[in-house]
Formats: sequence, C-alpha cells, structure tokens
Amino acid sequence: MSIKIYNIIPPLISTGSTYLFTTDSGIEYEVRFGREKQSLLSAIIAFGVLNDEFEGDEYVETNKGEIFRVMATVIEIIELYIKEHPNTRTFKFTAMTRSDEDDALTSKRMRLYSRYVEYFNYLGWNVDISKNNVLMSRTRS
Repeated sequence: MSIKIYNIIPPLISTGSTYLFTTDSGIEYEVRFGREKQSLLSAIIAFGVLNDEFEGDEYVETNKGEIFRVMATVIEIIELYIKEHPNTRTFKFTAMTRSDEDDALTSKRMRLYSRYVEYFNYLGWNVDISKNNVLMSRTRS
C-alpha cells in the first residue's frame, strides 16, 4: 500500500524551482529548489508552511496528523524536479533549528526526514546524514 500524495501545483515553467500543495486541512506548503553557487549540479531543498496563521514560521509543526502524506508529497516533488533537471547530482537540506525550540524538536524533525530520504538509497543514491543536514548524491548514470 502506498501513501496517497496531495495534489501538486508545479511551477509555471516546467524547469522552474517552486512547487506548491495544500493538505486536506488547508495547510499550504511550498517546496523550493535553489542552486549552490559553487556547483550548478547541486540543489538545496527548502520546504515549509505558507499559511499566515503560523505567523511566517515556515518550519512550524502543524500537528494536523498529515505528516506522512506531506512527506510522501515532498518526495514526489523531488522526483519531479529530478526528471526536469536530470544532471543535478546532489541535493541538500537541513532540519532547521528555530530560536524558540530545543535540540530535541530539531532532532525529532531530523529523524523524520532521515526515514524518508532512505527511499533514495533504494534508488541507488548515496544518503549522508550528519547532525541536522542531509546530502543525497548520485553517480553519473
């Protein structure tokens, strides 16, 4: 049984870098891909909540019971981005630490992320997890 993903709104230009989706409870998410200055074949992934009710804190913990579908949707978006940018060799993201939270919450967030990025190990990618950073890389195919 696979987890049903949310409806993804892709960028207006297929090679764009910002994807959107909304959960059943009305939480709006944005997934952005940026390029590293040192390597055009590396992308940095940032994703978070857009809703004003969270006062601009895109890394807020929403506690709506939708995390599995949210993460499955983020993984699907990464796959869509890879299809449009087949030469990208590395993806990086960080479990952000907010100033008002302790290391335990950041650690909890990182444990969740690490479970989902293991999917890329099955696809033949190398996944390196260090503290609250994730680096996914692949060899030339």
